[in-house]
Amino acid sequence: MTLETLSVAGAGAGGGPPGESAYGPVQGFVATRSATATKTDTPLIETPESIAIVTADQIATQQALSLGETLNYVAGVSGTVNTASDTRCGGFQIRGFDVTSNSVYRDGLRLPGTSQADFNCLDPYGAERIEILKGPASVLYGQNGPGGVINYVSKRPLFTSFGEVSLLGGSFDRVQGEFDFGGPVDPQGQWAYRLTGVVRQAGNQIDFVNDDRVFIAPAVTWRPDADTTLTVLANYQRDRAGWGLQFLPALGTVTDNLGRFIPRNRFVGIPGLDRYDTDQASIGYLFEHRFSDDLIVRQNARFSYLRNDQILAYGSGYIDPVVGDLARIGGAGRSVLHTFAIDNQAQVRFATGPFGHTMLFGLDYRSTGYTDSLSSFGVDPINVFRPVYTGPTSPVTRFQDLKVGQDQVGLYLQDQIKFDRFTLVLGGRSDWADTTVADRFNATRTDKAVQAFTGKAGLIYNFDNGVAPYVSYSESFLPVLNVDLNGRLFEPESGRQYEVGVKYQPPGFRGYFTAAAFDLTRQNVIRFDAVNATFAARQTGEINSRGVELESVVSLTDGLNVRAAYAYIDAEITKDPDGGNAGRVPVTVPRHRISVWGDYTLQTGDLRGFQFGGGIRFVGSTFGDDANTFKVPSATVLDSVISYTRGNYRLSINATNLLDKHYVASCFTADFGCFYAEGRRVIAKLTYRW
Repeated sequence: MTLETLSVAGAGAGGGPPGESAYGPVQGFVATRSATATKTDTPLIETPESIAIVTADQIATQQALSLGETLNYVAGVSGTVNTASDTRCGGFQIRGFDVTSNSVYRDGLRLPGTSQADFNCLDPYGAERIEILKGPASVLYGQNGPGGVINYVSKRPLFTSFGEVSLLGGSFDRVQGEFDFGGPVDPQGQWAYRLTGVVRQAGNQIDFVNDDRVFIAPAVTWRPDADTTLTVLANYQRDRAGWGLQFLPALGTVTDNLGRFIPRNRFVGIPGLDRYDTDQASIGYLFEHRFSDDLIVRQNARFSYLRNDQILAYGSGYIDPVVGDLARIGGAGRSVLHTFAIDNQAQVRFATGPFGHTMLFGLDYRSTGYTDSLSSFGVDPINVFRPVYTGPTSPVTRFQDLKVGQDQVGLYLQDQIKFDRFTLVLGGRSDWADTTVADRFNATRTDKAVQAFTGKAGLIYNFDNGVAPYVSYSESFLPVLNVDLNGRLFEPESGRQYEVGVKYQPPGFRGYFTAAAFDLTRQNVIRFDAVNATFAARQTGEINSRGVELESVVSLTDGLNVRAAYAYIDAEITKDPDGGNAGRVPVTVPRHRISVWGDYTLQTGDLRGFQFGGGIRFVGSTFGDDANTFKVPSATVLDSVISYTRGNYRLSINATNLLDKHYVASCFTADFGCFYAEGRRVIAKLTYRW
């Protein structure tokens, strides 16, 4: 009996170029296979869910400096909405929901976060691709927010020799070096290695703020035979930086203050004292053994560690808006976060009559712990137009000292069923999570045990011409690590999504087009209060997000790359028993978002190797507070690239916000919650490859 297969082989069949995998490098912008949605190496055109992929080629062409910036041209996704001019990290939003602390993964294993610290500053130079799965994904990933998954797929060793070194320089006194090299170790071809790294010394748009980094990621692969692979991945990253975010009022940023605007580079902290220092490291492995084409087992595991030390003085609202005096609060914190995750999988292929099955059995475990110590100190007000910098006015006083632990076990099952041109995907999962909070400041302890079942279903039909309509339903479950101001644990968040869409991958053409409509609901939402600038977490009722996304990505062999995206999102707070904001629109969620990028490399003539290109990004207006009393205006910015490649050398110049558009990226309250976007940034890069 011949089994139906879920993989469409060959470019002419719509499955992508021969040899392309869901984990390896891709030439150009178009990736056609992914494992993020199914944990199996599956063509996107056979996957009844919305997935966007940003390849390493796109990251390099656009010179993205943070994980957030890699998402600038993805439909329905923002990577910088909450981080503005702070270019180290990312503040992620998918389909109107913040996913910064609960939906970032590396190689399919979750990187947890808290309100004080997370792993989102991971350098994008170490990524082979960034994959975005839109919508709930708890069936395969367990503890997860409803917005979706951002999966950082690490660069892995190759069994061919390669290498590159780069030197960068540009705006804000940036000097940066990068290297990435590797290849086989032994003549038998069983061992391969890779070493990737970044060293940076830089400033920031904000006065007195640094952005220094050391990132190194060694990797080794052992392939004793054609059916067995073990890859060990490690990384260490050291960030010594300041606060790129300055908490400013809407009066003087969104609107003028008696004809005056607060300068975009204004620092309201304490020079020489403010800092945001992070050390993070991880080590893990990816193991796969193929008993046959019909039985594959995998085990992926990783231990991650992060320590964050921060101290700052930040604005908390005007004392006298006419004069420009801004009240400030001094705060300090130390967070230590560690997590161990392991995911065991068995993939089985078989047939029942005319139905071909690819069934995935999984058992995963995750243990996460963190300590959070928060303190405050007194600090004088500052004039935002004529600042005079002074130090603390009172000693540091601790007001919170938490130790939080969480263990989660998940058992899941997924079946990809192939019948003729139909692919039906069904999945279910049971999760058990135990969370403990020890409030060492108040000598209290709280425990919470929860259990949940989540499911998903999707159906897609593949026509001969490359058109593939689909429908899907999915759920999410998130036992929350954050606690309220009194150290109490919250109820788990949950989510559900209905989606309908169509995908188009023309046979023999390196392009991919998608259209999707969705209805996504998030319950027991965790939000962070702006009251008194404490940022304490609170649990509200429900938020609904409905919308439409259009996306296309094309890479032609004659040197042309194009990526275009549009998203319409209608988000609403549907229940808010404590805040009284039901019926209003959540902050930072634009109704419209449009982006288009294109670049072209000359293939012949004296200018062969010359590349030019650029992009335009439009972000619609957003409400600046939950009560919807004011709006942050829309903004349109331009990006550009020119480069020249000759032999082993490439020289490029990238500009972000080319026309130096002066605008506010987002607000969450009028008193002190507005953030300027980054102005024009120009970076030159010289690369040598071998």
